[in-house]
Amino acid sequence: MDRNNMDFETLRRFMTDAFTAIGVPADEAAIVADVLVESDKRGINSHGVNRFKPVYIDRINAGIQFAKTNFEIVKETETTAVVDGHHGMGQVIGQRSMQMAIDKAKKYGMGMVAVRNSCHYGIAGYYASQAAKQGCIGITGTNARPSVAPTFGVEGMFGTNPLTVGIPTDEEFDFVIDCATSITQNGKIEYYERIGEDIHPGTVIDIDGNAVEGDSGVALKKIRQGTAALTTLGGIGEDLGGYKGYGYAMVIELLSSILQDGWYGKDLDGKDENGNIRPYHLGHFFIAIDTNHFLGEELARKKAGDIIRAVRASKKQPGHDRIYTAGEKEWEVYKQRLVDGVPITGPVQKEFMAVRDQFNLDYKFPWED
Repeated sequence: MDRNNMDFETLRRFMTDAFTAIGVPADEAAIVADVLVESDKRGINSHGVNRFKPVYIDRINAGIQFAKTNFEIVKETETTAVVDGHHGMGQVIGQRSMQMAIDKAKKYGMGMVAVRNSCHYGIAGYYASQAAKQGCIGITGTNARPSVAPTFGVEGMFGTNPLTVGIPTDEEFDFVIDCATSITQNGKIEYYERIGEDIHPGTVIDIDGNAVEGDSGVALKKIRQGTAALTTLGGIGEDLGGYKGYGYAMVIELLSSILQDGWYGKDLDGKDENGNIRPYHLGHFFIAIDTNHFLGEELARKKAGDIIRAVRASKKQPGHDRIYTAGEKEWEVYKQRLVDGVPITGPVQKEFMAVRDQFNLDYKFPWED
């Protein structure tokens, strides 16, 4: 294994110990670490260890996110619930909320949980997979700090707002589509900045309506300052369907706020009227549909597998020998990283060592040999 890589278990153990040291209860720290490691298992580098310190440790230290999660059920029926996360750990809130939806679905066929006052919950695909593993169709979404412009707009009015669905199959991996309703997301641009990669053309628009290109760090700074914004799926304008991404982004914004009386839009920027940092007040929703309340999990898995295998077997574009379905590339990355470990970039190595030293954790990292 490359000395800049870490295996899954060591990575999970280190982050669990770090979160515990900062005050997250041990069982909840394990959930947070599991969600972060799952991101890197799937090759989603923007939402795993790259966000361990700057998004979670630093926010707890700053007092805008709480290490101990107060999971309050505001209202509950047989098939629904409204939860207030009180600015606790988003992953803990997410895992418990999806499990609540699954439990309701197992009993009544369908379950939905709406959440307010949460924090960043990691990859949405974790929760969709959580449902699919238990024989349910899982659907989740979340709003986020405003950084995406509506079609014909140039101002960040809503977040990258992922629409995420997990469907159980009879293959080694379930069908999980987890993607933002913007072309790219803030986390990916943050990752590009760390590895020195320019932003991709058409993904960011400036206040004058021009496409922003070049240095990812400069683009990220402009987005933070409000002088640029991410573009929705389909890109700038309507010619390539930008209005479709905009429409789906609004669906997620609405479902993340209207059922739970949650915050939305500009109020999610993490700052008060005086510019002081504050909790993000994010909203999520979790839906589970139990396949056994229809014609059964076995049939659903087999039918889903048949459909995706038919798609993969269809005629290929010249120069390409494979058609992928959602979750397939992530499964292949997982199998490779199971052997090679997760690559830890230089900036993240420094963050790991800083957190270790802050809490006097007994760890020696492979790159220190």
